[in-house]
Amino acid sequence: MSDGFAFSTRFRVRYAEIDGQKVVFNSRYLEYADVASTDFWDWTGIEAALGDVWRHTEFHVRRAEVDYLRPFVWGDTVEARVRIARIGGTSLTMAMELAHGDTGACHATVTMVLVNVHLPTGRPATIPDTIRAFLATL
Repeated sequence: MSDGFAFSTRFRVRYAEIDGQKVVFNSRYLEYADVASTDFWDWTGIEAALGDVWRHTEFHVRRAEVDYLRPFVWGDTVEARVRIARIGGTSLTMAMELAHGDTGACHATVTMVLVNVHLPTGRPATIPDTIRAFLATL
C-alpha cells in the first residue's frame, strides 16, 4: 500500500468499460473513484459511529481532477487507494490512486473536492464538529 493510504478496494475492469483497443474509457476513471469513495465510507464505519449526524450530512462533488498516467485494459485488476487529504470548513478533499492490482504501478490519480451541502437551500454548510473529529482519526 502506498504511503498515507490505509484503505484500498479492488475490482476488475469489465468489458463494458473498454473501447475497441480494450483500453478503459477515460470517463470510467471517475466511476472508479465513485466506487472507491463509497467503499471508503463503508470501511470507515462512520455511519455506525455517528448515526443521524452522518446520515443527515450531504457531500456533493464540487471538483474532480484525474491525472492519467497509463491505461488500464480489459481484465486488469484495479486497486483503488483512498484517503482524506484535507478537511476544510465546508469541504473536504479526497485523494486517490488507481493502481494495477498485480504490479502495484499507479495508473491514475484522482483528487475530488466534496462540499457539505444544506439540502433545503443547496448552499454550502459547515462540516459538523463530530464528523470533523471522526475524519481526523482516519
